[in-house]
Amino acid sequence: MLQIPVQDLRRVATSLNALRGQSIAECVMRTDLRQLKIELSDGRILVIGIEPDGIGRQHHLTVDVATPLEDFARQLEVSLDARNG
Repeated sequence: MLQIPVQDLRRVATSLNALRGQSIAECVMRTDLRQLKIELSDGRILVIGIEPDGIGRQHHLTVDVATPLEDFARQLEVSLDARNG
């Protein structure tokens, strides 16, 4: 039986709560059933995976939410002119 630590489940719940009410555009499961990729209609991508600890005894549940680059704030560019005078 797969045992997942409570703190992992809390992180998953927090990530999923931020996506509440969003529409799913596409959903793909890896053939080995260790990763689920969900693309949302707003362009964000949710990846849920199960990673073994290397010994094979315990697994870690991972959740990542990727935001499209255009959603990040633009960087302010400042140029400094060295004027002689």
